[in-house]
Amino acid sequence: MHIDLGGHVALVTGAASGIGRAIAAALAGAGAAVAINHLGRAAEAHELATSLSDSGATAMAVEADVSRGEDVARMVQQVRGTLGAIDILVNNAAIVQVKAFLQVTEEDWDRMLNTDLKSVFLCTRAVLPQMLETGRGVVINIASELAFLGRAQYAPYTAAKGGVVALTRSLAREFAPRIRVNAIAPGPVDTEMLRSELAVTGALGKETDIPMGRLGRAEEIAATAVFLASEHGSFYCGEILSPNGGALMR
Repeated sequence: MHIDLGGHVALVTGAASGIGRAIAAALAGAGAAVAINHLGRAAEAHELATSLSDSGATAMAVEADVSRGEDVARMVQQVRGTLGAIDILVNNAAIVQVKAFLQVTEEDWDRMLNTDLKSVFLCTRAVLPQMLETGRGVVINIASELAFLGRAQYAPYTAAKGGVVALTRSLAREFAPRIRVNAIAPGPVDTEMLRSELAVTGALGKETDIPMGRLGRAEEIAATAVFLASEHGSFYCGEILSPNGGALMR
């Protein structure tokens, strides 16, 4: 299957590392101009942008706290001024905290929900008017298998990702057919964030005790994002695609 995203402009949030980085690279590899959002990870984001540019792609790094409306507005304006109108948005930015529920503070809750859910609202709200004006656009939200499974000591994270799933479906109904909104709910993927979690919980054996017998690769999630961004995904609306190695079968 050949996918050509030439002429498209993509913004990927939280793209300095992990799944976001792989998605940004894959979209650029398919021909899209890509904005790599980061917060406090300038070296990694600029290294990726330089690497993609050296390979013939068009890429830029842009710093913004996507949980803050003023940062999001500035970021979107900067990307439009440099690359053009954004017609592919990947809401990937997220943080995770492993903590017993009764120890979760109000500050913990607000930080997780702001980063993992409010950011999806803010970024989508910022790019939709331009998408509607041009008559084309794709929004891809990164959820998690844990939105459906739940997990002890992950209450704020699972609540946020469950919100991402619900928001995806609501937006898909409101803006189809002009704008396609879908989500990806990965299973355990071998990233820096997951390795940090496993170090805390000691759950590596549990994470690999799935039918495929291994952690996923960020590039496998990125391939799903490229598919959804392309015309090959043109009949997907409000769907939650789940590359998860069989960890969750629905």
